[in-house]
Amino acid sequence: MKPQAQVNNDSIIDLKYLEDQLYLSLTYSILNNKPAEISQNGFSGGFSMGFIKDIPLNEQRNVGLGIGAGYAYKVYVQNLKISRDNQTTVFELAEDYKTNRLGINAIEMPIELRWRTSTPQKYSFWRVYGGVKFSYLVGYKTKFGDADVLKTTKNIPELNRIQYGVILAAGYSTWNIYCYYGLSPLFKNAIFEGKNLDLKDINIGLKFYIM
Repeated sequence: MKPQAQVNNDSIIDLKYLEDQLYLSLTYSILNNKPAEISQNGFSGGFSMGFIKDIPLNEQRNVGLGIGAGYAYKVYVQNLKISRDNQTTVFELAEDYKTNRLGINAIEMPIELRWRTSTPQKYSFWRVYGGVKFSYLVGYKTKFGDADVLKTTKNIPELNRIQYGVILAAGYSTWNIYCYYGLSPLFKNAIFEGKNLDLKDINIGLKFYIM
């Protein structure tokens, strides 16, 4: 049996135990709700990194709320050409091209409801973290290249700067399967072949939590 003083000391440690974490995610980006003519024909990857503050919600501290802030970069490689012509954004199919991509930089804020089997002495544990993520696009550009020209476009007013969606991370120890399902459109008031372009974002990959 533990001495009484030791038991009291353990309880003090428990009261101070938090799951504050750095995170890093590596993902593949999927364009959702796209017209049949648009296809992804290369690796559309991305990553994000940041810090999450843990707020325990019960005495056992295995349920908590996580609020974070971080940076994300994503690139979409596809056959949708986005360019500017006389102050007008043109959305059309790219033909005979070597390079066609859209790159996005964002500040993100994940909010997670967290369940885990961790203790102050146990750093390898099961976790299921679900919630929402808000992002603000701070930088973006397209790059299109064919046999004759390489053109970059940075001013795309139709791009929807405020993004949000649901997130889920689940796994054991550092390794976790991660998914983001975007609920907001990537563009607003964008017209492709006479119809509104309502593309949304899905990210699937791995998320690493670092104590």
